[in-house]
Amino acid sequence: MSDFETIINTRRSIREYEDKDVDDEDILKILKAGMQAPGSRLGAEPWEFVVVKNKETLAKLGEIKPRVTNAPVAIVLVANIERAFYKTVWQQDMGAAAENMLLEAVNLGLGGLWNGVAPEEERMAKIGEIIGIDDITETKPYCIITIGYPADGWENKFMDKFDEERIHYEKY
Repeated sequence: MSDFETIINTRRSIREYEDKDVDDEDILKILKAGMQAPGSRLGAEPWEFVVVKNKETLAKLGEIKPRVTNAPVAIVLVANIERAFYKTVWQQDMGAAAENMLLEAVNLGLGGLWNGVAPEEERMAKIGEIIGIDDITETKPYCIITIGYPADGWENKFMDKFDEERIHYEKY
């Protein structure tokens, strides 16, 4: 199996982390991976990122998304709708960036968890308020990715999820 296949096949949602800081270099690599995701129009990708390491801020975010509280770092993915070329498909661009970031975390020996925020307006507004967004009309919190070293029992590992019955050819 290639390194890429190993990363794809072992990425899991990591919900508990070691009490260990993540290097700023690794955080930057994860952010760069997010920005390499294909968007709906080159140069008009809507993503922006808010990196949170402050324990008090993590705890505030954790009041809304509990798994954030004990993570060493959280990255809030924010869609800047004004920057998006297609104003109605920003979620797809954001999803591509999020998965790239999670795969890069595995590549670096880390784990991550995609904590959904959008499309629930109230939750988006609360997260926005914590990270300094007053109006979520054009700047929308999409998700929070927590990153860290997986705790014992939470390692990235292969789990066979293949189900041939879910594959359809030509028609459903």
